Amino acid sequence: MYAISAADAISPAIQRTRTFLFRPFRLGTYLKLCLVALITEGVGGNGNFNTGHHYTNHKTTVSSFAPFAVTPERIAQAVAASLLLILLCFWLYYLITRLRFAFFHCLIHNIKQIRPGWHLYRTQATRFFWMNIVVGLCFVLLLGLIALPFAAGFLGLFRNLQAGGHPSFGAIFALVLPLIPIVFLIILVAIATDIILRDLMLPHYALENATAGQAWAAVWARIRAGKGSFFAYALLRIILPIIALVGLFIVLIIPAIIFVVVVAAVAVGIHAAFSGATGAAAIVGIFLQVLGGVIAFAVALFVWIAVGGPLSTAIRQYALLFYGGRYQALGNILWPTPPPSAAVNAPGIA
Repeated sequence: MYAISAADAISPAIQRTRTFLFRPFRLGTYLKLCLVALITEGVGGNGNFNTGHHYTNHKTTVSSFAPFAVTPERIAQAVAASLLLILLCFWLYYLITRLRFAFFHCLIHNIKQIRPGWHLYRTQATRFFWMNIVVGLCFVLLLGLIALPFAAGFLGLFRNLQAGGHPSFGAIFALVLPLIPIVFLIILVAIATDIILRDLMLPHYALENATAGQAWAAVWARIRAGKGSFFAYALLRIILPIIALVGLFIVLIIPAIIFVVVVAAVAVGIHAAFSGATGAAAIVGIFLQVLGGVIAFAVALFVWIAVGGPLSTAIRQYALLFYGGRYQALGNILWPTPPPSAAVNAPGIA
Protein backbone atom coordinates (compact mmCIF):
# COMPACT_ATOMS: atom_id res chain seq x y z
CA MET A 1 0.00 0.00 0.00
CA TYR A 2 1.25 3.48 -0.82
CA ALA A 3 -0.32 6.93 -0.51
CA ILE A 4 -1.28 8.57 -3.77
CA SER A 5 -2.06 12.25 -4.22
CA ALA A 6 -5.43 13.48 -5.42
CA ALA A 7 -4.00 14.54 -8.79
CA ASP A 8 -1.95 11.38 -9.29
CA ALA A 9 -5.02 9.20 -8.67
CA ILE A 10 -6.77 10.45 -11.83
CA SER A 11 -4.79 8.46 -14.40
CA PRO A 12 -4.90 5.12 -12.50
CA ALA A 13 -8.64 5.59 -11.98
CA ILE A 14 -9.16 5.95 -15.73
CA GLN A 15 -6.98 2.91 -16.41
CA ARG A 16 -8.83 0.77 -13.85
CA THR A 17 -12.13 1.88 -15.39
CA ARG A 18 -10.98 0.75 -18.83
CA THR A 19 -9.87 -2.61 -17.48
CA PHE A 20 -13.05 -3.10 -15.48
CA LEU A 21 -15.51 -2.23 -18.27
CA PHE A 22 -13.71 -3.19 -21.48
CA ARG A 23 -11.38 -6.12 -20.74
CA PRO A 24 -12.95 -8.30 -21.89
CA PHE A 25 -15.81 -6.37 -23.48
CA ARG A 26 -19.28 -7.88 -23.50
CA LEU A 27 -22.09 -5.51 -24.36
CA GLY A 28 -24.62 -6.98 -21.93
CA THR A 29 -22.17 -6.95 -19.01
CA TYR A 30 -20.99 -3.48 -19.97
CA LEU A 31 -24.52 -2.04 -19.94
CA LYS A 32 -25.32 -3.80 -16.66
CA LEU A 33 -22.27 -2.39 -14.90
CA CYS A 34 -22.82 1.08 -16.39
CA LEU A 35 -26.44 1.10 -15.21
CA VAL A 36 -25.40 0.05 -11.71
CA ALA A 37 -22.76 2.78 -11.69
CA LEU A 38 -25.31 5.41 -12.70
CA ILE A 39 -27.82 4.27 -10.09
CA THR A 40 -25.32 4.17 -7.26
CA GLU A 41 -23.50 7.40 -8.18
CA GLY A 42 -26.51 9.07 -9.36
CA VAL A 43 -26.79 13.05 -11.87
CA GLY A 44 -46.74 23.87 -7.30
CA GLY A 45 -48.93 25.94 -8.82
CA ASN A 46 -51.00 28.24 -6.69
CA GLY A 47 -54.41 29.59 -7.50
CA ASN A 48 -54.70 28.30 -11.09
CA PHE A 49 -57.48 25.79 -10.60
CA ASN A 50 -60.53 27.96 -10.44
CA THR A 51 -64.12 26.71 -10.77
CA GLY A 52 -65.23 29.93 -12.38
CA HIS A 53 -67.77 30.93 -9.70
CA HIS A 54 -66.94 34.35 -8.24
CA TYR A 55 -68.69 36.10 -5.40
CA THR A 56 -67.84 39.77 -5.49
CA ASN A 57 -68.53 42.67 -3.19
CA HIS A 58 -67.15 46.19 -3.28
CA LYS A 59 -63.80 45.27 -1.64
CA THR A 60 -62.81 41.65 -2.32
CA THR A 61 -63.29 38.78 -4.72
CA VAL A 62 -63.56 35.25 -3.34
CA SER A 63 -62.98 32.20 -5.54
CA SER A 64 -64.39 28.78 -4.86
CA PHE A 65 -61.89 25.91 -5.09
CA ALA A 66 -64.38 23.07 -4.73
CA PRO A 67 -62.15 20.35 -6.19
CA PHE A 68 -59.60 21.12 -3.46
CA ALA A 69 -61.97 21.55 -0.55
CA VAL A 70 -60.40 20.30 2.68
CA THR A 71 -62.43 17.45 4.15
CA PRO A 72 -61.50 14.75 6.67
CA GLU A 73 -61.58 12.16 3.89
CA ARG A 74 -59.19 14.16 1.72
CA ILE A 75 -56.86 14.73 4.66
CA ALA A 76 -56.82 10.99 5.42
CA GLN A 77 -56.13 10.21 1.76
CA ALA A 78 -53.31 12.75 1.62
CA VAL A 79 -51.72 11.37 4.80
CA ALA A 80 -51.99 7.77 3.56
CA ALA A 81 -50.54 8.69 0.15
CA SER A 82 -47.69 10.60 1.82
CA LEU A 83 -46.84 7.69 4.12
CA LEU A 84 -46.92 5.26 1.20
CA LEU A 85 -44.63 7.53 -0.82
CA ILE A 86 -42.20 7.87 2.09
CA LEU A 87 -42.08 4.09 2.58
CA LEU A 88 -41.48 3.60 -1.14
CA CYS A 89 -38.63 6.12 -1.10
CA PHE A 90 -37.07 4.43 1.93
CA TRP A 91 -37.29 1.03 0.25
CA LEU A 92 -35.73 2.31 -2.98
CA TYR A 93 -32.94 4.04 -1.06
CA TYR A 94 -32.26 0.82 0.85
CA LEU A 95 -31.94 -1.09 -2.43
CA ILE A 96 -29.58 1.58 -3.78
CA THR A 97 -27.47 1.31 -0.61
CA ARG A 98 -27.21 -2.47 -1.03
CA LEU A 99 -26.26 -1.92 -4.66
CA ARG A 100 -23.53 0.54 -3.65
CA PHE A 101 -21.89 -2.10 -1.49
CA ALA A 102 -22.22 -4.69 -4.25
CA PHE A 103 -20.62 -2.33 -6.77
CA PHE A 104 -17.88 -1.51 -4.24
CA HIS A 105 -17.13 -5.23 -4.06
CA CYS A 106 -16.97 -5.47 -7.86
CA LEU A 107 -14.56 -2.55 -8.17
CA ILE A 108 -12.07 -3.48 -5.48
CA HIS A 109 -11.84 -7.09 -6.67
CA ASN A 110 -12.25 -6.28 -10.38
CA ILE A 111 -15.13 -8.72 -10.81
CA LYS A 112 -18.29 -8.19 -12.83
CA GLN A 113 -20.84 -10.16 -10.79
CA ILE A 114 -23.19 -8.08 -8.66
CA ARG A 115 -24.71 -10.95 -6.68
CA PRO A 116 -21.69 -11.83 -4.44
CA GLY A 117 -21.37 -8.34 -2.99
CA TRP A 118 -25.14 -7.98 -2.72
CA HIS A 119 -25.28 -10.93 -0.29
CA LEU A 120 -21.86 -10.49 1.35
CA TYR A 121 -22.47 -6.97 2.70
CA ARG A 122 -26.15 -7.23 3.62
CA THR A 123 -25.62 -6.52 7.32
CA GLN A 124 -23.15 -3.70 6.72
CA ALA A 125 -25.35 -2.12 4.05
CA THR A 126 -28.38 -2.20 6.34
CA ARG A 127 -26.52 -0.44 9.15
CA PHE A 128 -25.05 2.05 6.68
CA PHE A 129 -28.57 2.72 5.37
CA TRP A 130 -29.92 3.56 8.82
CA MET A 131 -26.90 5.71 9.56
CA ASN A 132 -27.59 7.67 6.39
CA ILE A 133 -31.24 8.06 7.39
CA VAL A 134 -30.20 9.49 10.77
CA VAL A 135 -27.74 11.87 9.10
CA GLY A 136 -30.44 12.93 6.63
CA LEU A 137 -32.95 13.63 9.39
CA CYS A 138 -30.35 15.67 11.27
CA PHE A 139 -29.67 17.62 8.08
CA VAL A 140 -33.39 18.32 7.62
CA LEU A 141 -33.61 19.46 11.24
CA LEU A 142 -30.65 21.77 10.65
CA LEU A 143 -32.38 23.23 7.60
CA GLY A 144 -35.49 23.85 9.68
CA LEU A 145 -33.53 25.65 12.37
CA ILE A 146 -31.77 27.79 9.76
CA ALA A 147 -35.09 28.63 8.08
CA LEU A 148 -36.81 29.72 11.29
CA PRO A 149 -35.43 33.29 11.35
CA PHE A 150 -36.64 33.82 7.77
CA ALA A 151 -40.04 32.19 8.20
CA ALA A 152 -41.80 35.30 9.52
CA GLY A 153 -40.68 37.44 6.57
CA PHE A 154 -41.77 34.93 3.93
CA LEU A 155 -45.04 34.27 5.78
CA GLY A 156 -45.80 37.99 5.70
CA LEU A 157 -44.96 38.11 1.99
CA PHE A 158 -47.27 35.16 1.32
CA ARG A 159 -50.14 36.73 3.25
CA ASN A 160 -49.65 39.96 1.35
CA LEU A 161 -49.92 38.10 -1.95
CA GLN A 162 -53.03 36.25 -0.77
CA ALA A 163 -54.63 39.55 0.14
CA GLY A 164 -53.99 40.87 -3.36
CA GLY A 165 -51.00 43.01 -2.47
CA HIS A 166 -47.99 43.64 -4.68
CA PRO A 167 -44.73 43.44 -2.69
CA SER A 168 -41.90 45.58 -3.92
CA PHE A 169 -38.75 44.19 -5.48
CA GLY A 170 -36.80 45.69 -2.59
CA ALA A 171 -38.77 43.67 -0.04
CA ILE A 172 -38.19 40.43 -1.92
CA PHE A 173 -34.50 41.24 -2.41
CA ALA A 174 -34.12 41.97 1.31
CA LEU A 175 -35.53 38.54 2.13
CA VAL A 176 -33.56 36.59 -0.48
CA LEU A 177 -30.15 38.29 -0.22
CA PRO A 178 -29.22 36.93 3.24
CA LEU A 179 -30.19 33.43 2.07
CA ILE A 180 -27.64 33.30 -0.77
CA PRO A 181 -24.52 32.65 1.37
CA ILE A 182 -26.53 30.35 3.63
CA VAL A 183 -27.73 28.26 0.67
CA PHE A 184 -24.17 28.14 -0.67
CA LEU A 185 -22.90 26.96 2.73
CA ILE A 186 -25.65 24.32 2.95
CA ILE A 187 -24.68 22.99 -0.47
CA LEU A 188 -21.03 22.74 0.58
CA VAL A 189 -21.99 20.92 3.79
CA ALA A 190 -24.19 18.51 1.84
CA ILE A 191 -21.39 17.75 -0.65
CA ALA A 192 -18.82 17.29 2.12
CA THR A 193 -21.18 14.99 4.01
CA ASP A 194 -21.80 12.88 0.93
CA ILE A 195 -18.07 12.55 0.23
CA ILE A 196 -17.34 11.56 3.82
CA LEU A 197 -20.13 9.00 3.94
CA ARG A 198 -19.74 7.31 0.55
CA ASP A 199 -16.06 7.78 -0.26
CA LEU A 200 -14.49 7.46 3.18
CA MET A 201 -16.79 5.78 5.70
CA LEU A 202 -18.37 3.14 3.45
CA PRO A 203 -15.10 1.16 2.99
CA HIS A 204 -14.79 0.86 6.77
CA TYR A 205 -18.35 -0.46 7.02
CA ALA A 206 -17.70 -2.99 4.26
CA LEU A 207 -14.23 -4.25 5.15
CA GLU A 208 -14.24 -3.97 8.95
CA ASN A 209 -17.93 -4.23 9.72
CA ALA A 210 -17.33 -0.98 11.59
CA THR A 211 -19.96 0.98 13.44
CA ALA A 212 -20.72 4.60 12.61
CA GLY A 213 -18.53 5.80 15.48
CA GLN A 214 -15.62 3.56 14.56
CA ALA A 215 -15.78 4.50 10.87
CA TRP A 216 -15.96 8.22 11.62
CA ALA A 217 -13.07 8.01 14.13
CA ALA A 218 -10.89 6.24 11.55
CA VAL A 219 -11.77 8.73 8.81
CA TRP A 220 -11.30 11.78 11.02
CA ALA A 221 -7.88 10.56 12.17
CA ARG A 222 -6.76 10.27 8.55
CA ILE A 223 -8.19 13.67 7.63
CA ARG A 224 -6.34 15.33 10.51
CA ALA A 225 -3.11 13.63 9.45
CA GLY A 226 -3.43 14.86 5.85
CA LYS A 227 -5.66 17.93 5.75
CA GLY A 228 -4.09 19.31 2.58
CA SER A 229 -4.38 16.09 0.58
CA PHE A 230 -8.00 15.54 1.62
CA PHE A 231 -8.86 19.15 0.78
CA ALA A 232 -7.30 18.75 -2.67
CA TYR A 233 -9.21 15.50 -3.11
CA ALA A 234 -12.52 17.12 -2.18
CA LEU A 235 -11.94 19.92 -4.70
CA LEU A 236 -11.04 17.54 -7.51
CA ARG A 237 -13.89 15.22 -6.51
CA ILE A 238 -16.27 18.11 -7.23
CA ILE A 239 -14.50 19.66 -10.21
CA LEU A 240 -13.61 16.56 -12.24
CA PRO A 241 -17.20 15.34 -12.80
CA ILE A 242 -18.20 18.86 -13.86
CA ILE A 243 -15.35 19.04 -16.38
CA ALA A 244 -16.23 15.57 -17.69
CA LEU A 245 -19.91 16.50 -18.06
CA VAL A 246 -19.02 19.68 -19.91
CA GLY A 247 -16.79 17.67 -22.25
CA LEU A 248 -19.56 15.13 -22.87
CA PHE A 249 -22.01 17.95 -23.55
CA ILE A 250 -19.69 19.47 -26.14
CA VAL A 251 -19.14 16.13 -27.84
CA LEU A 252 -22.78 15.04 -27.81
CA ILE A 253 -24.64 18.30 -28.39
CA ILE A 254 -24.61 18.07 -32.21
CA PRO A 255 -25.59 14.35 -32.35
CA ALA A 256 -28.30 15.09 -29.78
CA ILE A 257 -29.72 17.93 -31.88
CA ILE A 258 -29.71 15.73 -34.98
CA PHE A 259 -31.42 12.95 -33.03
CA VAL A 260 -34.14 15.27 -31.71
CA VAL A 261 -34.75 16.71 -35.19
CA VAL A 262 -35.04 13.24 -36.74
CA VAL A 263 -37.40 12.03 -34.01
CA ALA A 264 -39.56 15.15 -34.34
CA ALA A 265 -39.65 14.81 -38.14
CA VAL A 266 -40.71 11.16 -37.94
CA ALA A 267 -43.38 11.97 -35.36
CA VAL A 268 -44.77 14.83 -37.45
CA GLY A 269 -44.71 12.66 -40.57
CA ILE A 270 -46.62 9.82 -38.93
CA HIS A 271 -49.13 12.25 -37.42
CA ALA A 272 -49.66 13.93 -40.79
CA ALA A 273 -50.05 10.62 -42.62
CA PHE A 274 -52.78 9.40 -40.27
CA SER A 275 -54.38 12.73 -39.33
CA GLY A 276 -57.64 12.01 -41.13
CA ALA A 277 -57.68 8.26 -40.60
CA THR A 278 -60.51 6.43 -38.87
CA GLY A 279 -61.09 2.93 -37.62
CA ALA A 280 -58.23 0.47 -38.06
CA ALA A 281 -56.05 3.02 -39.85
CA ALA A 282 -56.32 5.39 -36.87
CA ILE A 283 -55.30 2.57 -34.53
CA VAL A 284 -52.30 1.80 -36.73
CA GLY A 285 -51.32 5.47 -36.66
CA ILE A 286 -51.50 5.59 -32.86
CA PHE A 287 -49.49 2.37 -32.64
CA LEU A 288 -46.76 3.74 -34.91
CA GLN A 289 -46.52 6.97 -32.90
CA VAL A 290 -46.26 5.05 -29.62
CA LEU A 291 -43.73 2.66 -31.13
CA GLY A 292 -41.64 5.57 -32.41
CA GLY A 293 -41.68 7.17 -28.98
CA VAL A 294 -40.64 3.93 -27.29
CA ILE A 295 -37.77 3.42 -29.77
CA ALA A 296 -36.58 7.02 -29.31
CA PHE A 297 -36.67 6.64 -25.53
CA ALA A 298 -34.79 3.33 -25.72
CA VAL A 299 -32.06 4.86 -27.90
CA ALA A 300 -31.70 7.86 -25.57
CA LEU A 301 -31.55 5.56 -22.53
CA PHE A 302 -28.95 3.37 -24.22
CA VAL A 303 -26.73 6.35 -24.98
CA TRP A 304 -27.18 7.75 -21.48
CA ILE A 305 -26.14 4.44 -19.90
CA ALA A 306 -23.30 3.77 -22.34
CA VAL A 307 -21.81 7.25 -21.94
CA GLY A 308 -22.62 8.07 -18.33
CA GLY A 309 -21.72 4.68 -16.90
CA PRO A 310 -17.95 4.93 -17.50
CA LEU A 311 -17.90 8.41 -15.96
CA SER A 312 -19.70 7.21 -12.83
CA THR A 313 -17.40 4.19 -12.62
CA ALA A 314 -14.30 6.36 -12.95
CA ILE A 315 -15.52 8.60 -10.13
CA ARG A 316 -15.85 5.63 -7.80
CA GLN A 317 -12.49 4.22 -8.89
CA TYR A 318 -10.93 7.61 -8.18
CA ALA A 319 -12.36 7.64 -4.66
CA LEU A 320 -11.15 4.09 -3.98
CA LEU A 321 -7.62 4.73 -5.22
CA PHE A 322 -7.18 7.92 -3.22
CA TYR A 323 -8.48 6.52 0.04
CA GLY A 324 -6.90 3.12 -0.54
CA GLY A 325 -3.50 4.73 -0.16
CA ARG A 326 -4.47 5.86 3.33
CA TYR A 327 -6.55 2.89 4.50
CA GLN A 328 -4.48 -0.28 4.63
CA ALA A 329 -7.32 -2.81 4.48
CA LEU A 330 -8.56 -1.24 1.25
CA GLY A 331 -5.10 -0.60 -0.18
CA ASN A 332 -4.03 -4.22 0.31
CA ILE A 333 -6.94 -5.31 -1.89
CA LEU A 334 -6.35 -2.70 -4.56
CA TRP A 335 -2.58 -3.30 -4.68
CA PRO A 336 -2.02 -6.88 -3.48
CA THR A 337 1.58 -7.66 -2.66
CA PRO A 338 3.13 -10.78 -4.24
CA PRO A 339 3.37 -13.82 -1.95
CA PRO A 340 6.79 -14.46 -0.34
CA SER A 341 7.40 -17.59 -2.46
CA ALA A 342 6.96 -15.58 -5.68
CA ALA A 343 9.45 -12.98 -4.50
CA VAL A 344 12.03 -15.62 -3.58
CA ASN A 345 11.74 -17.49 -6.88
CA ALA A 346 11.64 -14.36 -9.06
CA PRO A 347 14.43 -14.15 -11.66
CA GLY A 348 17.42 -12.09 -10.65
CA ILE A 349 16.69 -12.33 -6.92
CA ALA A 350 19.08 -14.43 -4.86
